[in-house]
Amino acid sequence: MAGSAATYDLKGLNCPLPVLKARKRLAAMRPGSRLWLETTDPLAVIDIPAFCADAGHQLIETAAIDGGHRFLVERGGAA
Repeated sequence: MAGSAATYDLKGLNCPLPVLKARKRLAAMRPGSRLWLETTDPLAVIDIPAFCADAGHQLIETAAIDGGHRFLVERGGAA
């Protein structure tokens, strides 16, 4: 695996804040960079994959964590 991905703690935030904050954070990253998003919002399991598809990012991995989920997102080439 290339380099370690940063973790963005979005726990405690409810829709739409996790997606809005993830969008802003990913926009500041280089294409190909990876970021773990950690959420407790139950809707994130729907919202994060949909956001990735819409924004051209790749959802690499998802995992359940204590009280929520984490998503490994690779930034796409589009802004």
